[in-house]
Amino acid sequence: MLDIFLSSLGQLFTLSHLLFMVLGVLVGLVVGIIPGLGGIAGMSLLLPFLYGMEPTVALGMLMGLVAVIPTGDTFASVLLGIPGSSASQATVIDGFSLAKRGQAARALSSAFLSSMIGGIIGAVVLTGFILIARPLVLSFSSSELFMLTLLGLSMVAVLSGRDLFKGLAACGLGLLVGAIGMAPATGEFRINFGLDYLYDGLPLVVVGLGIFALPEIIDLLVKRGTIAEEPCQLGEGWRKGIRDVREQRGLVARCAAIGSLIGTIPGLAGSVVDWLTYGHAVQSAKDKSQFGKGDIRGVIAPESANNACACGAMVPTLLFGVPGSGTAAVFLGGLLLLGLQPGVGMIENHLDLTYTIIWSLALANILGAALCLVLARPVASLTRVPFATLAPLITVLIMFAAFQATRSSGDLLALGAVGVLGVLFKQANWSRPAFLIGFVLAPGAEGYFYQAVQFQGTDAFMRPGVVIIGALILSAMFIPMITAAWRKRREAVSVGAAATQKTAPTLGVIDVVLFAVLLGTAVIAWVDIADLTVLGGIMPRLAIAILALSCLAEIVRCVIRRPRWEHQATSLQGLWLVGFFTLVGAMLLLGFITIATLFSFVFLLTIARLKPWAAAVMALGVTAFLVGMAEFLTLTYPSGLIDPWLFG
Repeated sequence: MLDIFLSSLGQLFTLSHLLFMVLGVLVGLVVGIIPGLGGIAGMSLLLPFLYGMEPTVALGMLMGLVAVIPTGDTFASVLLGIPGSSASQATVIDGFSLAKRGQAARALSSAFLSSMIGGIIGAVVLTGFILIARPLVLSFSSSELFMLTLLGLSMVAVLSGRDLFKGLAACGLGLLVGAIGMAPATGEFRINFGLDYLYDGLPLVVVGLGIFALPEIIDLLVKRGTIAEEPCQLGEGWRKGIRDVREQRGLVARCAAIGSLIGTIPGLAGSVVDWLTYGHAVQSAKDKSQFGKGDIRGVIAPESANNACACGAMVPTLLFGVPGSGTAAVFLGGLLLLGLQPGVGMIENHLDLTYTIIWSLALANILGAALCLVLARPVASLTRVPFATLAPLITVLIMFAAFQATRSSGDLLALGAVGVLGVLFKQANWSRPAFLIGFVLAPGAEGYFYQAVQFQGTDAFMRPGVVIIGALILSAMFIPMITAAWRKRREAVSVGAAATQKTAPTLGVIDVVLFAVLLGTAVIAWVDIADLTVLGGIMPRLAIAILALSCLAEIVRCVIRRPRWEHQATSLQGLWLVGFFTLVGAMLLLGFITIATLFSFVFLLTIARLKPWAAAVMALGVTAFLVGMAEFLTLTYPSGLIDPWLFG
């Protein structure tokens, strides 16, 4: 074994391997910084260059990219409020809040350092797992996987705080939206209303951008300031972020361990692990008051897990040839191009290459985090730029990222529709993470439930692993409720009626609209699925029940507790949403590239008040970016009437 370790280290530190690893790291940073691309697109860009390369050299480039994308996507999540990828959605909640408070450098430095540590821990865990994880991974059946998805759903109770019923209603709506499309059990189509676009359901990237990114853009446009509401002392923030990671080293280690474990289970990587670890951070914190408002622990927890999860996803990929994530699936294709067959045979015949892959991951994490820390200062200064200057560029970037989902015009319309919901949720303080958790976990929960019932029957839910995970779910749901009730009782004893008034629910016009719309949606969906079979309709019916009962429970709570009326502004937000849909319509009619360029130029000239030459240069930059991405990714944007003449 020692000679294999030495051989792997020798391959790792060859000049060619290191040079191509640095190349992969640089490509990964660029791909990570551009929202919507993610690991799948980045890996796909590199695959054509693998033909004829030495395996050790090619693996250095691939692992450099795999390791760094979960680090690079933090820039967009923290600075712009746009999920850089599906695995960085939880980072947006507190990371962007910190940026708006002038603490972008602190958020970025803590994120990069915790990502690096998480990646190293993941590589160490992977080193041991390669030898001992085979029986562990094989022991997970569909019933355990189903329970793990329920564990993710149980985080809703943690993230909803005092507005538990609103959080559950948002989660129920997410489950219902996630059930749109074909039922995995029976092949029946559900809640598509005859629209071809909905036959495959809504893409995750569209929902993630719509529920988080668009509301933040509109909110900042309404305020008409910079992203940071307070001046950012970048040097001080940089050091503070490093101290934060040192102080939260226990949280980093726990979340990295969770990420490594979840990553080994095919299908549960990516956007699942960041919500699980974010929920763990909330649940384990003594003071939860700042989560969602700019708590650094809300950045450290998911970022520690993401890179560790990327390492964990390599376990089933290398051991069984079963990709643990979408990025790992493309990596699997890269191994086949290099003439390497993943599986037990690779562990037996190419163990030195296997460890070269693992240690390349660890080294690439260190290189990537170091580069990101160097870039943190200049990039964080974006938060001091007037947002009106960045708004058209970010809007076009979001629309480009959404169009990447299925490359259909429906992606842009769906982005706007989900954006409307996101704006309403934000203004009324409903839990957007709860909605996204429900949406992300709905397909997996339904598929695993069906498989468990089909292959194991009632015995599926009597397995020891299922019982253990079930106990964790009950703990996650009821311990916070019991703790909150105990704390509320102590407050009531100490401060009397003042505490009761403080904890009274709030109600506003958007709340009333949401209750009416959500209950109406539940009725319409129930009628739509009336003819489905039991298996085909079990998930949407469960989602409708959660949605309707939670709304009714919150209404009853408001009637009993006499809520305080709260002003919830909507007029300016509504105008910007109308403008967004007008922009989408113009793109579909006249052409995506043409309208994106004109929109950027006119917006920068009239609203941002830039000089004509500066507005023209930035607008031409938008054109160059879109045309370049079309060439690299073989994209065909909505052409409309004008694009074929100018870019045809």
